[in-house]
Formats: sequence, structure tokens, C-alpha cells
Amino acid sequence: MNKKVIVSVAFAACFLMYSCGNSGEEKTVKDETPDPGKNEYVDPNANTKGVGKFKDVALTHPLDEGMIKAGQGVYDVKCGSCHKLTDEKLVGPGWKGVTDRRTPEWIMNFVTNTDEMLNKDPNAQAMLEVCMVRMPNQNLNDDDARHVLEFMRKNDGKN
Repeated sequence: MNKKVIVSVAFAACFLMYSCGNSGEEKTVKDETPDPGKNEYVDPNANTKGVGKFKDVALTHPLDEGMIKAGQGVYDVKCGSCHKLTDEKLVGPGWKGVTDRRTPEWIMNFVTNTDEMLNKDPNAQAMLEVCMVRMPNQNLNDDDARHVLEFMRKNDGKN
């Protein structure tokens, strides 16, 4: 290689390293790194209840079979074309383990207040970066959302 090529390559390498640097800003890598085995980012500093009216969701113990059946009906009509029940991403993230990663309030707020959550909630925004497709508002009412949550809990093996 001639000297001109070596200098050009060295300059390009230095330019890339400088331009990809953090410009003096401190960043926490763990907040921006996907958790292995999960198909979405998790921000431990985010509001765990999300943005919306749900502040405290009462869960059933044991699971309510009527809610589960109704939730599966909602899933079949409105959710199943984009979300698998496994951890595999389709258009959106797979649902397996979602009730372990998210609070009931966050899930209820997300499915009933989708647009505002995507605009304001750091976890929802991080999922959008991973999926690169904005979830459409499915206009679920509170009962439908609660039924879907119960179906998700059943899918995750809760009792």
C-alpha cells in the first residue's frame, strides 16, 4: 500500500472513532442494551406503571377462566396477527414472559393508551426502537384490556 492510502485509512478510522464517541455525555450501557433472550429493551429507571389511568390493578388468584376466555377472544381478533404467544417476535414482541417483565398497570395502560405510551413512556419507546413498527391503537375498553391481561398471565403459567 502506498503512503497516501495508509494516511487516508488512518484518517477515516480516527474520524469514525471520534464521530461515534459520546461527545462528553455519560451514557449507561445497561439501560440501552437488549436483555438476552428478550425481544425488547428494558429501562430500569422508567416509570413501571406507564402513562395512563391505571395505578393499581387487582389481580385474581386463582386466574379467572371467564376472563381468560374473553382475553383469548380479543387476542384472536386484535392481537394474534402481530404477536405470538411464544417469545418470538412477529411484527411486535412475543408475549411469553410479558407479565414477568411488565407490571399489570403498565400492560393495561399500554393496551388502552397506546399512543400516549408510545409518545411518553421510555419502555414503550424502547420497544418501538426494537420492533420499528408503531403498534396501532386497538381501542380496547377497560374490560377487554383486563381480559387480555388475564390471558397473558395464563400464557405465562401464572395460577
